[in-house]
Amino acid sequence: MKNQRITVFAGHYGSGKTNIAVNYALYLKKENIAKKVTVADLDIVNPYFRTNDSARSLTENGIRLISSAYANSNIDAPAMAAETMTIFDDTSQYGVIDLGGDDRGALAIGRYKKRLGEQISKNILLVVNIYRPLSRTPAEINEIKSEIETAAGFKFTGIINNSNLGAKTRAYDVLNSVPVIDEVSSLLRLPVEATCADIKLLAELTGKIPDLFGLKINTPLVLQNTLATDEK
Repeated sequence: MKNQRITVFAGHYGSGKTNIAVNYALYLKKENIAKKVTVADLDIVNPYFRTNDSARSLTENGIRLISSAYANSNIDAPAMAAETMTIFDDTSQYGVIDLGGDDRGALAIGRYKKRLGEQISKNILLVVNIYRPLSRTPAEINEIKSEIETAAGFKFTGIINNSNLGAKTRAYDVLNSVPVIDEVSSLLRLPVEATCADIKLLAELTGKIPDLFGLKINTPLVLQNTLATDEK
C-alpha cells in the first residue's frame, strides 16, 4: 500500500474497511511514516461498529480521531465534525478516512471532494470482500465501485483485497480470493494495492501473496508492526 498523505477507505457493507483504517493508522504511527496521524470516521450509515469503538487504542498511540457526534448511538444522521477539514488543510499530518458503505455512505465526503481533489498525495481505495453478499463477482464489484464514485464525486485509485470469512477464515480462503481480485483489477483497471489478512495467518501467506498487510481483527487493537516481514 502506497503511503500517501491522505488515504480513503470505502466499500460495501461488511467489507472491513473500518478495521483496515484503524490498523493502517496504527501502522503509519508505528513505522514513523508520520509523526501526526488523524483518523476521520465518516461512516454515517452503520452506527454499530465504527472507528470510534477503537478510540482508546488510537488515543493511547497518539492518533487523533474525528468522528460524528452520533457515533455509537442509534441516531443515523449526516452530522460530521467541522474538524474533518483540518485533514486537508494541515499538510503536516497524515489523514485516514473511513467512508460509509455504498453510495449512501459516500455522500458524506461530498462536502470535502474539492479539497480531496486538490491533494496530490492521496489513496482512494475500494475495499473488497468477495465472501460478502452482493460483492462476490467482478460485475457486482464494478457496480459497487460505480455507485460510490457517482455519489462521492471521486475516482478510486486502487483496490484492497480484504476477502475473509471472519473467525472461520483460513489461509486458503485468502489465497483463493486472489484470482478473483486479479480479475476485478483487470476489469476496473485499478491496481491491487494490498491483500489484508489476520496476523495469525501471515506465516502461511507470506511469500505467496504480494503486498500483504496483516490485521489484528475483532480484539482490542494495540500498536504493532502489521506488515509481513518480506513486504517492508
